Amino acid sequence: VPQVPVPVEGGDGAVYTPLLTHAGQVDVLERLDFVLRNISELRKEVEELRSSLQSLAAEIVGEVRSHLEEAQRAPRRRRFPFPRERSDSTGSSSIYFTAGSGTAAADDGESEGGYTTANAESDYDRESERESEEGEDEVSCETVRTVRRDSLDLLDEDDTRLIPASSLEEGLGQLLQQADRLHDGDEQERREGFQLLLNNKLAYADQKDFLWRLARAHSDMCEITGDPDERRSYAADGKEELEIALKKWDQSAECHQWYAVLCGQLSEHESIQKRIQTGYVFKEHIDKAIELKPEDPKSYYLLGRWCYQVSHLGWLEKKTASALFEAPPTATVQDALQNFLRVEELSPGFSKAGRVYIAKCYRDLGNNSAAVLWMNLASELPVNTKEDAESERELEEMRLV
Repeated sequence: VPQVPVPVEGGDGAVYTPLLTHAGQVDVLERLDFVLRNISELRKEVEELRSSLQSLAAEIVGEVRSHLEEAQRAPRRRRFPFPRERSDSTGSSSIYFTAGSGTAAADDGESEGGYTTANAESDYDRESERESEEGEDEVSCETVRTVRRDSLDLLDEDDTRLIPASSLEEGLGQLLQQADRLHDGDEQERREGFQLLLNNKLAYADQKDFLWRLARAHSDMCEITGDPDERRSYAADGKEELEIALKKWDQSAECHQWYAVLCGQLSEHESIQKRIQTGYVFKEHIDKAIELKPEDPKSYYLLGRWCYQVSHLGWLEKKTASALFEAPPTATVQDALQNFLRVEELSPGFSKAGRVYIAKCYRDLGNNSAAVLWMNLASELPVNTKEDAESERELEEMRLV
């Protein structure tokens, strides 16, 4: 390192002295050499860590694949699609068989005592084999489920394609059943259901029944979350999931139904103009859901809610709708009542909130006796959702009037 002279004093008579002494230069060089060695060692450690992680991921993928293949092969080994030949054992009274080429053995038929012995096994052997098979099935299925829960998020898209389709379908059926059960539970169970579906999105993102349940789980999280920003985020993400799904499965009633629900939840944070526009989208998708699945009570309940809200639009909302659209949304309390009664016809006691709405409709129409009747019927149902809890408070207020 050359010594760079620096002036000590200004002017023509300035005296120049070295920036660093020789000892200082040696010390700087040693420090730089130390830093370079550390950087080199750190780079080697990073490379080793990256290689280890890749090896670990490959091992996990291999274990998952082997477990799934073993689970698929196990039942196949126990099926005998062809007739089996008899081979008499000299050490036991039982008759054992091996897989044949499709033709029965020549001595198949009846034994000397008149009992059929072809394609038969002793009771002891059958019971032993059955118990062994059941034990293997339970252990294999539980192992596959555990490995899938713990390691599926490490698989990339190419790896999931290598998993047998039959295993994916079996796992999907179990997953959807568990998701439905958690959806019908309390807030904690709904959170667990959302996380369960989110963890399995990589494996089943191309399955219609999985996607609309994932969107439903986003709706559940939007309902149970108190923070407005989080509610908006959950609703927007769920809506985005269904926008993708509806491009492929436009004939899915559930996709249309939950798309309408999420649109409604998202509009809670929008302006009056946006809410009115969303109302048209909501009605369009609920009508489509009813057309595709006319026996689903939830769609009629949602349509009843829409009709009731439209029938009670305020002056400002009506003026805004008239200014924005040539044909503003129209619905009456009678329309809402018919839809809520249709819900009870399809599924009596479908929800506490539904019966409270029936009571409100009869009260608005001036039929107080029918309103009291449905208030009493509503009080018989438990509070299962946040909406039911709000309906319970409305019920108390109606009794005080």
